[in-house]
Amino acid sequence: MNITHVKVEPFAPSPPLHHPTFLFSSGQKLPFPRKFITAPIGRSSSFASFVYKKHTLLTHGCFGVRGSRIRSSVSEVEEEQKQKSVVVKRAYPFNEIEPKWQRYWEENRTFRTPDDVDTSKPKYYVLDMFPYPSGAGLHVGHPLGYTATDILARFKRMQGYNVLHPMGWDAFGLPAEQYAIETGTHPKLTTLTNINRFRSQLKSLGFSYDWDREISTIEPEYYKWTQWIFLQLLKRGLAYQAEVPVNWCPALGTVLANEEVVDGVSERGGHPVIRKPMRQWMLKITAYADRLLEDLDELDWPESIKEMQRNWIGRSEGAEMEFCVLDSDGRETDVKITVYTTRPDTIFGATYLVVAPEYTLLSSIVSAKQSEIVEEYKDIALRKSDLERTELQKEKTGVFSGCYAKNPANGEPIPIWVADYVLGSYGTGAIMAVPAHDARDHEFASKYNIPIKWVVTPNDESCIESGKAYSGEGIVINSSNMMVGLDINGLSSKEAAHKVIEWAEKTGNGKKKVNYKLRDWLFARQRYWGEPIPVIFLADSGESIPVLETELPLTLPELDDFTPTGTGEPPLSKALSWVKTIDPSSGKPATRETNTMPQWAGSCWYYLRFMDPKNSKELVDKAKEMYWSPVDIYVGGAEHAVLHLLYSRFWHKVLYDIGVVSTKEPFKCVINQGIILGEVQYMACKDTDGNYISTDSTNEMGEHLQEIIPEERVVKSGEFFVLKDNPNIRLIARAHKMSKSRGNVVNPDDVVAEYGADSLRLYEMFMGPFRDSKTWNTSGIEGVHRFLGRTWRLIVGSPLPHGTFRDGTVVTDEEPIMEQLRALHKCIAKVTEEIEGTRFNTGISAMMEFINAAYKWDKHPKSIIEAFVLLLSPYAPHMAEELWSRLGHQDSIAYAPFPKADPTYLKESTIVLPVQINGKTRGTIQVEKGCSEEDAFTLASQDEKLSKYLDGKPIKKRIFVPGKILNVILDRQNVKVGVQ
Repeated sequence: MNITHVKVEPFAPSPPLHHPTFLFSSGQKLPFPRKFITAPIGRSSSFASFVYKKHTLLTHGCFGVRGSRIRSSVSEVEEEQKQKSVVVKRAYPFNEIEPKWQRYWEENRTFRTPDDVDTSKPKYYVLDMFPYPSGAGLHVGHPLGYTATDILARFKRMQGYNVLHPMGWDAFGLPAEQYAIETGTHPKLTTLTNINRFRSQLKSLGFSYDWDREISTIEPEYYKWTQWIFLQLLKRGLAYQAEVPVNWCPALGTVLANEEVVDGVSERGGHPVIRKPMRQWMLKITAYADRLLEDLDELDWPESIKEMQRNWIGRSEGAEMEFCVLDSDGRETDVKITVYTTRPDTIFGATYLVVAPEYTLLSSIVSAKQSEIVEEYKDIALRKSDLERTELQKEKTGVFSGCYAKNPANGEPIPIWVADYVLGSYGTGAIMAVPAHDARDHEFASKYNIPIKWVVTPNDESCIESGKAYSGEGIVINSSNMMVGLDINGLSSKEAAHKVIEWAEKTGNGKKKVNYKLRDWLFARQRYWGEPIPVIFLADSGESIPVLETELPLTLPELDDFTPTGTGEPPLSKALSWVKTIDPSSGKPATRETNTMPQWAGSCWYYLRFMDPKNSKELVDKAKEMYWSPVDIYVGGAEHAVLHLLYSRFWHKVLYDIGVVSTKEPFKCVINQGIILGEVQYMACKDTDGNYISTDSTNEMGEHLQEIIPEERVVKSGEFFVLKDNPNIRLIARAHKMSKSRGNVVNPDDVVAEYGADSLRLYEMFMGPFRDSKTWNTSGIEGVHRFLGRTWRLIVGSPLPHGTFRDGTVVTDEEPIMEQLRALHKCIAKVTEEIEGTRFNTGISAMMEFINAAYKWDKHPKSIIEAFVLLLSPYAPHMAEELWSRLGHQDSIAYAPFPKADPTYLKESTIVLPVQINGKTRGTIQVEKGCSEEDAFTLASQDEKLSKYLDGKPIKKRIFVPGKILNVILDRQNVKVGVQ
């Protein structure tokens, strides 16, 4: 059915309703039979609701029939009138229930966690990684984690825990500032608008946040304490200034982290990025490297995240070795290049040195002949990010410096190269290259014809013949120089490394060294929309002076011009009256720091502020912190696995050292939810003549085009998707992460409007394991919506003739029978176990099984139904609240005790008994354990399938083995067996 146009005649002042006309793409006009019209909308409206072959058609601007789009030709005025008066038949009245209970929760502050809780009760602190409130609002991928934490929070409340479940906003940041630059709107205005939208969307989904504890990083009352933490870092020498090479983006006017630079341009906007030295504030996270590494073992985190943090910290033990630079005549100079190596056992195999393009001594080790070439290479290299330079797959590049250094072990001169695969920020900025035993060095040496010398024999000598580097350990060879007193031939790699370090320390050629990949945290941004750094500089000396703690918060000045200065000076430098100040201690003129803190700052410690959000005297009350710490469950995306979590752990450990917090770690358990991908998109390949080609032959076809294929033209064939009208054409079926650029974002507001918040919550949990990535399918939500509708009708009853439902329920006050108790307690045990294990999808399956079983019962005892509603409550809280109220309860279900499974009803008391007729199994019956022969025979006689073999047939004898089998032997002389 392809409907392109809808024309609905206006309603008469009173019934009957005029018939609408549908115009098909073929040009055919079809009057709609009156029997398909479900209800008039209103006497002044030109719209109605219709049902055609089970499809509900609404004249609602755009509406769908099996995914098709139907366009209305009415005016915007008529559209507005229609929206005020649409009546739709629903599976259950979620459109009335959900706003009702959201108002109730807000008016009664149902989920407020009191400031002073009963600390004798157990606590449960469940936290979402709080969102950045972008202008795009939420898409359906966001509520995945929020729904999971809400289920846990509701579940623990019902189990008698004091629950802390807050929400706030990570609201400083570059996107708001860029929008301000582009539109001239103050970033505070857009940020507050975005926050309001996010908040309303979250409330519409029924999340049980304690909104009294809402915080935002842009509030001076909040960032006062962010600034206070910075001052504590400064006091302890953990904050300092340094001239460091940074990723500078002139267009954005700010320094970017390595992760924000892709292929030499900014990830946001695609602007060119250069490397330039700038004065920056740094935080000495490296001072905590060992503790950050060691304490990972105590955490209940995914092993993949812990391994990522271990790799990021990158602790290694080795040696620093010194190589003396030679002059043009081969004599030693005073210049020495210090390298760090984790493999001192391979020093005899070092056939060249590599220094980074930003190496501090580079100018003193480059020959005059090579200086111009080196400068050109340096300029290109410094435009790349560290990630690009160290990418293993990229081709290695470099230039010869024109100079040599002496290998201290064998005395041989080796060339000094400049290459960008070595970083100035790692180690010493220089390496000894051993191409036989390092893949990167081997690739570089092969490209530039540098000697490759084997000094370690692997256990498998075929590795030497493979033409590849061997980076493992083995027995050392070709490594003796008695003139310098070093012979490590025949030793194992570990023994040799130990002996080389001893020799180096004895001769002054080096020393033992522990090194880290972790760099100190660059803690300054050249932008306006961030926390001001509470430091001033004396005008006469430039000395930095911390702002007094009593003067905090140091608030942002109002600015009308947020554009980059173009000089590297931050936008705050334009606020002249704010920048110029007086040092209160000396009375001398001073200027304020005009860099601001990075967005990471406010998100490092927000979990602590939620414990005590209104405290104006201290960051967090000690007693409250001791009760609520650490966070029990912290849920967020895997993209924050390293930096956010590492920075938070660092700040927490500093606060632990100064007595502000009582635990060594902030987050006891971290869970990464999977990503919800957009709906599957089908693509067909075409050759240059426009003919379809199968995707399995595109490699042979050379150039080809791609075309999006609508779902109705696609069919599955085995493991693949093909064109319905040409199954030989295999298609590409792919789901992508939701993004505005791909146009595959699904707005939760639309889903809630059509199916309700409880259906959205339930669907996101039912899609698959919580930690796995999943593909969104709007039609999939209909299944859980039907389940909720069935649940509603089971308890409330079928709809009345005009479509509404009765006020009460249809439950009875009768005592439940054993079958009902077993079904209930089996469901209780499963749902409880699955919530605790965050296996929410299987918990929903258990509830679906219960409802299927309950539909077979003649009566539904109130005690059974009430317990089930309690199980449903964490998942579908709006429906559960309504049903709880209809079951006669005055208080919210939120704090009603969660049911406990009674083991008595979990024991299987029935068995499946095979039944044979004349020795041939004809079916099975379900009997109680210990069932007698007579009872078993009676059940078999009543069974629909077995009775046709037994009714009216003479029986010769019965053979009954309790719990095993019932065999009925018929009298063959009087009956012909098998005739049916």
